[in-house]
Amino acid sequence: MQTWSSTPVPRVAGEPRPLRLFDTAAGEVRPTAPGDTARLYVCGITPYDATHLGHAATYLAFDLVHRVWLDNGHDVHYVQNVTDIDDPLLERAERDQDDWVVLGMRETALFREDMVALRVLPPREYIGAVEAIPEVVEAIAKLMTGGVAYKVDDPEYPDVYFDRSATGRFGYESNYDLETMNRFFAERGGDPDRPGKRDPLDALLWRAARPGEPSWPSELGAGRPGWHIECSAIALNRLGTSFDVQGGGSDLIFPHHEFSAAHAEAVTGEHPFARHYVHAGMIGLDGEKMSKSRGNLVFVSKLRAEKVDPNAVRLALFAGHYRADRPWSAELLASAEARLATWRRAAALPSGPSAVDTVARLRDHLSDDLDTPRALAALDAWAAQALSTGGSDATGPTLFRAAVDSLLGVEL
Repeated sequence: MQTWSSTPVPRVAGEPRPLRLFDTAAGEVRPTAPGDTARLYVCGITPYDATHLGHAATYLAFDLVHRVWLDNGHDVHYVQNVTDIDDPLLERAERDQDDWVVLGMRETALFREDMVALRVLPPREYIGAVEAIPEVVEAIAKLMTGGVAYKVDDPEYPDVYFDRSATGRFGYESNYDLETMNRFFAERGGDPDRPGKRDPLDALLWRAARPGEPSWPSELGAGRPGWHIECSAIALNRLGTSFDVQGGGSDLIFPHHEFSAAHAEAVTGEHPFARHYVHAGMIGLDGEKMSKSRGNLVFVSKLRAEKVDPNAVRLALFAGHYRADRPWSAELLASAEARLATWRRAAALPSGPSAVDTVARLRDHLSDDLDTPRALAALDAWAAQALSTGGSDATGPTLFRAAVDSLLGVEL
């Protein structure tokens, strides 16, 4: 599956800063320590609806990770999946009397267009679940050979499940207690009441073919993959084990990332799956999380149709810390548009204050767990000084513009 396109990121003069990120598993901010190549996996969309601002906030957060690593001189091997076969996609296609393949392709294309508009740097590899089915089957077969995957005793639908006790480490990624795990598993696509499972929390690996559902032939029997194993297989086959960051929204902490790690570690016998598990907060509207089930979505494509500058959308989402649950509002967007206009006026000056210290502060703040509120404040201070008192440094506005473009992805 081809990725979306982007323009090269300009390198900005000055010293880079090692990136530190909050690791959900460790419960603290820790340094990332990539080699020459930084390895990043971010869970992608299930393409049954358009990209909303909750999606955008997540992919913008990891776009900053990508940009900071590039600024630090790393090559970045970024992999993202698209879950182009899953229950929500099939349910939406049935509801709308649409072909599930066409629906998935249409919404995936729209997602890519939205990412290009938002100036999100593309992953090196963008992999659909359907194209990864042979690798998923191979991973499940290894789990079954190792005795940590099993078929339920159901002659009609012998689905394959993962024994959550397989690695002895289950729960290390989320640090949730059993009550919380049970609640989220039931709310987020799990099937705790499926007869024949060894444990209510055991996760589906392979869904045996049902009438009217798409399926693929395999040594497991005809069927289709479960959700979590898809990301395990795709990441392992492209990034290997102990890659630098697995990322996604905070709603993926459990069960998705917990099981993705458990599956991969059971396949390989190696721990950890990722060195950092990094999660972005949720975006709300009118006091509630923005989600398809609630119908309270603000779509990126709708903002684009209304001629909202995507650079302002970036700044609006960067006004809050990426890990915080935070609201979207017309006032937030208006404030971001005003900030963007101010920065553009300052960057257009023939000269201004030196921007060297400002760029150093920008790097410091982004490298400190992507502290965008402080980063924006540092840039505001330079722009205010440039517009109020000016300066004689002819390189100041140019350096300011280049740093904002390269590190924040905002075009002035």
